[in-house]
Amino acid sequence: MSARPLPQSPPAEQGVDASGITAFLDAVEADPDIEPHSLMILRHGHLVASGWWAPYTPERLQLLYSLSKSFTSTAAGFAVAEGLLDLDRPVISYFPEFEADITDPRSRAMLVRHVAAMASGHLTETWADAMRTDRTEAVRGFLLIPPDRDPGTVFAYNQSATYALASILQRVTGLSLTEYLRPRLFDPLGIGETDWTRNRAGREIGFSGLHATTDAIARLGQLYLDDGVWEGRRLLPASWIAEATRAHVANADGSPGGARSDWQQGYGFQFWRGRHGYRGDGAFGQFCVVLPEHDAVIATTAATDRMQELLDLMWRHLLPAFGAAPQRDASERDEALSRRLARLALPPVEAAAEPTEPLGTWSRTEFVPAGGVCAAQRTLTGVLVAESDKGTGVTLAEGDRRLELRLEGTGWTVDPGRTPLAVSGGWTGPGTLRVDVLFLETPHRLTVECVLPDRTFTARWHTTPLHAPSLHSLRAPSRAASTGPRKTPHLATPSAT
Repeated sequence: MSARPLPQSPPAEQGVDASGITAFLDAVEADPDIEPHSLMILRHGHLVASGWWAPYTPERLQLLYSLSKSFTSTAAGFAVAEGLLDLDRPVISYFPEFEADITDPRSRAMLVRHVAAMASGHLTETWADAMRTDRTEAVRGFLLIPPDRDPGTVFAYNQSATYALASILQRVTGLSLTEYLRPRLFDPLGIGETDWTRNRAGREIGFSGLHATTDAIARLGQLYLDDGVWEGRRLLPASWIAEATRAHVANADGSPGGARSDWQQGYGFQFWRGRHGYRGDGAFGQFCVVLPEHDAVIATTAATDRMQELLDLMWRHLLPAFGAAPQRDASERDEALSRRLARLALPPVEAAAEPTEPLGTWSRTEFVPAGGVCAAQRTLTGVLVAESDKGTGVTLAEGDRRLELRLEGTGWTVDPGRTPLAVSGGWTGPGTLRVDVLFLETPHRLTVECVLPDRTFTARWHTTPLHAPSLHSLRAPSRAASTGPRKTPHLATPSAT
């Protein structure tokens, strides 16, 4: 179904000072550690600002990483309301085939609400251990790891807990998370295409892997801000919204600066409490920030390892912009912001379009990893550069697989193919070619530099993919399915976000 556009309004009419949003844009673009990809701000139910940094675009699906957890939580809310899920039942009761194997009393006492709140009793992440314990059924592997404390007494961010919740949901509903959410959440909210990574068992993993648009993030936030009501229709009980977004177990560790950390304010059911409001968040700056005290939602996609800095910039510039009443004489600021949002773009690589070497010097030149190994991108085994009258072709080799790139000038060249990407690059000095690749359905950028004199290359990630086995897998998973037999990505140990 086609999505009904969100109601739009000039910022001033909703009491928002456009200069605060402009200051936020200035700050994120000036910060060398933040690469912004998109921004949407809703106030009083109206979209007051939205923009995408080209070559990222509004319709493009994005890998949300752990922001996926908040959608899994929402599925749990529907299942509770429909009587399919009981938060106070033991997790093991949903997996009777494991009864004889799970003997630890703490594992047997673990309730659904404990895994929903990251309070399984474990003190650390268990995903890698769970996968090693049982490669075919990670829930069994998880339950075989004895909790360090009684469930419900300690917090530890733990992918296995969310995976267990997602597995229970898919078991009790008989549907994938996407299939279950489509008529209950996605269609009513006007959320279009989504895609979710599955594991070897064919199960959507729940804790990560959801690909959706920034618009989908914003709509989820607005549903929660409105206590489960969408366009006058109640979708989720208000009691679920309150339970999912309150702090269940304290997570402050008492370290210096803890009070200033937005990761030490408590944790709900797959939502973080923050210094302001609450949020779903995913690695590298995929945020759904809900601010009930300001009747506002902020949705972002980005590429940064400094997620606290991105939140700090929101608090510094956007919070003061939310006023109590409509602003007068603000049309010029609103119009200036609108023009600014329309021309957002990531700067291309600063480089020359032509090499200083004689024509043909670079053509059909093969490069090998500097030092014999490509440390940043371990699967990248070689690079081939070929010049022609149509531009410069760069081929990245991963063993027998090839990723073909083309430089057409020094701006961004978008390839919407099987692995959607944008390429920019050129010659940054004598004998040196730099190519930047944006994998457009993810937060990730790869920089490859080829050095002509010694025929070597180096590669580095600006943000390192958490569970992608190859460059070709940096895309929404259905693209792989539509171009041949489905190859499920191996899930390495994810980070805490």
